[in-house]
Amino acid sequence: MSALICGSMAYDTIMVFQDQFKNHILPDKVHILNVSFLVPELRREYGGCAGNIAYNLKLLGQEPLTMATVGKDFDSYAKWMDQCGISREYIRVVADSYTAQAYITTDMDDNQITAFHPGSMSFSHENHIPKDGGVRVGIVAPDGKDGMTQHCREFREAGIPFIFDPGQGMPMFNGEELLQCVELATWVSLNDYEAQLMQERTGLSLEQLAERVDALIVTRGGEGSDIYADGECHHIPVAQAKQVLDPTGCGDAYRAGLLYGLLEELDWKTTGRIASLLGAIKIEHHGTQNHSFTMEAFKARFQEHFGYHF
Repeated sequence: MSALICGSMAYDTIMVFQDQFKNHILPDKVHILNVSFLVPELRREYGGCAGNIAYNLKLLGQEPLTMATVGKDFDSYAKWMDQCGISREYIRVVADSYTAQAYITTDMDDNQITAFHPGSMSFSHENHIPKDGGVRVGIVAPDGKDGMTQHCREFREAGIPFIFDPGQGMPMFNGEELLQCVELATWVSLNDYEAQLMQERTGLSLEQLAERVDALIVTRGGEGSDIYADGECHHIPVAQAKQVLDPTGCGDAYRAGLLYGLLEELDWKTTGRIASLLGAIKIEHHGTQNHSFTMEAFKARFQEHFGYHF
C-alpha cells in the first residue's frame, strides 16, 4: 500500500544569476521589460513535481507510484527512475511530444524566474486513477489542468484520500474551479503566496478553507509552516539547514514528508516536522534529486532538531 503521485515529470535547466533580480528590474518599467541575466552556472537535472515527490518519498523507505505523461525524450529519466528503484507502472509516453521542460533562473536572494514548457504534461488527462492498484493515499500536484481536475474527481470516486496541491498550476484555475477541487480533496497544501491567491480567488479565509478539508497546510519558507486541522492551527518550526544552496524542489520534498506521515498515520505535529526536515536537507544540495540519506541518519537528525523520536 503506497501513495499515488499525480503530477509533472520534467527536465529542469537550472541557472544561477550572481546578483539580485531587484537590481536589474525597474518597477516603473515593467511594462517594457527587456532584461538579460548572465548565468555562468548551469545544470540540467531530473525534476517535475511528481518526480521530485516520488524521489523524496522513496528516500523515506516508501514505494511511491508515479502517474505522469512524458515525451519521446524520456529515456534518460526512465533509467534514473530504475536506478532509484521507483516504479514506472503509471508513466505514459506520448510519442510525438517532449517531456515537460522547466528553465529556472535563481538569484542570490533565492528568488526564481521560471519558464515552463508543458509538452506531454498537456496529455495528463489520458491517465486514470486505478481503483484496484493498492493505493492508500494520493496527491494531485501541478500537471495539465484537465488532468488535475479529472484526477481529483477520480480519487474521490475511488474512495482514496488525497492532497490537492495546485502549486504553480494555480494560475490556470478560477475561484470556482479551485473550490471544486478543494471540496473533492481530503487535504490541501499551499505555500504562502498560493494561500493568498487561493483566498483572493475563492473569497474564503484560510480558516474557512480549512473547514472544508481534514487539514490545510501552508508553508511559509524560513518561517516554518502552519497546519490547520481539528479546529486549531499547528505551527511547525523550520528545520535549520546546514547550508542553503538551492531552493528548487524544497516544496516537493516537504510534500513527500506529508505523504510519509499520512502513510504512517502520524500526528500532524510529527508529520509537519518530518516534512520540514526533508525540505531542509533538500535545500543543502543543488538540484532536486541529488540528496540522499539513510533512515537511521534522518531519524537521528530529527531527534537532534526537535528533541524527540518518531
